[in-house]
Amino acid sequence: MASEPHYKNRMQVFKNKGKDQDEMRRRRNEQTVELRKNKREETLQKRRNVPITDSTDEDEVDRSFSNINLVQLVQQAAQTTNPASQLVAVQTARKLLSSDRNPPIDALIASGILPILINCLECYDSPSLQFEAAWALTNIASGTSVQTNKVVEAGAVPLFLKLLNSPQQNVCEQAVWALGNIIGDGPHLRDYVVELGVVNPLLSFIKPDIPISFLRNVTWVIVNLCRNKDPPPPTPTIKEILPALSVLIHHTDTNILVDTVWALSYLTDGGNEQIQMVIDSGVVPKLVPLLSHSEAKVQTAALRAVGNIVTGTDEQTQVVLNCDALSHFPELLTHSMDKICKEAVWFLSNITAGNQSQVQAVIDAGLLPKIIRNLIKGDFQTQKEAAWAISNLTIGGNKDQVACLIKEGVIPPFCDLLTCKDAQVVQVVLDGINNMLKMAGSQVEHLANMIEECGGLDKIEALQNHDNVEIYKLAYEIIEQYFSAETEDDPNLAPQAGDAGFHFDPSTNVPSEGFKF
Repeated sequence: MASEPHYKNRMQVFKNKGKDQDEMRRRRNEQTVELRKNKREETLQKRRNVPITDSTDEDEVDRSFSNINLVQLVQQAAQTTNPASQLVAVQTARKLLSSDRNPPIDALIASGILPILINCLECYDSPSLQFEAAWALTNIASGTSVQTNKVVEAGAVPLFLKLLNSPQQNVCEQAVWALGNIIGDGPHLRDYVVELGVVNPLLSFIKPDIPISFLRNVTWVIVNLCRNKDPPPPTPTIKEILPALSVLIHHTDTNILVDTVWALSYLTDGGNEQIQMVIDSGVVPKLVPLLSHSEAKVQTAALRAVGNIVTGTDEQTQVVLNCDALSHFPELLTHSMDKICKEAVWFLSNITAGNQSQVQAVIDAGLLPKIIRNLIKGDFQTQKEAAWAISNLTIGGNKDQVACLIKEGVIPPFCDLLTCKDAQVVQVVLDGINNMLKMAGSQVEHLANMIEECGGLDKIEALQNHDNVEIYKLAYEIIEQYFSAETEDDPNLAPQAGDAGFHFDPSTNVPSEGFKF
């Protein structure tokens, strides 16, 4: 949930106290957290290198650990005068750490084996020993932040960077994997590894003859370099990575494509300057068509990336619209996956927060009925996004655009949300209703009747008892302004007395042609 001051400032916008476009186009921190609840997303921050084994082998490994004397194992691993015995010991440690269940990371760290494994990385005359040691360290670094930092503190990073130049591909790839786990721990270690010069050698692996498994690891490390926005990656690093992503976005391997698009989504989640860097790289026209990719994983990542771009300025948003992005949304808004529907509506909520031509583009694409359908039939999180999309339109849209929204039947499902338990949604809906009534002009009575007929008035009246001060104040204001008897006592509309009794002027009736501002 956003902080209270941030929340109040935003709500002021929805009360038309200020219509700053940058404020209307929401970088909603609390919504972003909600959309990213699953930290795993489509890519893991850290990965253990676990060989494919059957359950019997795993059971044997688990049993063997209880029989191993770690003191003796460490002594054997330190025997540089006996290379064969040393290799066996390091390999044993690696197998323990590669166990698929409860690897004894802390026990091995406590045994004092870390400095020995680090020394093995420098045994250039024994690539097998380097490989086994790098693998063991990779799996230690896949653990908790404390465990990862133990590997870094032992001096592993400069040696892993040297191993990126190893003529042995398995050694080189394992070093990439280890560095990916270290970078994935967070911005502090990410920037430390970047300062030591990881980016150029890493990007040099992106070439036609690289094995697909190796390129998948390289792409995953690039994703980790792009993660985190507090602070974001260094600007020079982003500029170095973007050309590589522009190449990788054409790759036919789904895993590589998914990671590439997630990397772009992280970069576009860092503010308008980073959004502009992504736009300037020329990747947006390649990104937008992926909204209709056959793989849902690719669609999800692409939707997040373009969704982040349209949280930027109107000009940045227009770049996405100019790539015919809205043509993909009829299918996205009716997708079988709730998550995709939700983020599709979230995307459109930022378009309806734009200028009037952008609002019109949503209308012309025939998307209003589909937004309203999600308001009616979507899960609650999707309904919440739809409420934002509608409320935003009532601020940025003109009278004809808001009238179009009402004609599509938005009022009953919009009012239905007034009884939900989420105070923020209730606030957003009330603001939208208030904005519609303000804009209705001569049609305000007809609109008020529509709200009353669908039970909206009863719901608004009930909100006058709401715990939230903002909600009950606004509910009271709406009732006073548009539904109270006093406001309707216009002397020109009052029945006139005559010999035959009171009569009403028929010209005051609702126009037969229906609702029109």
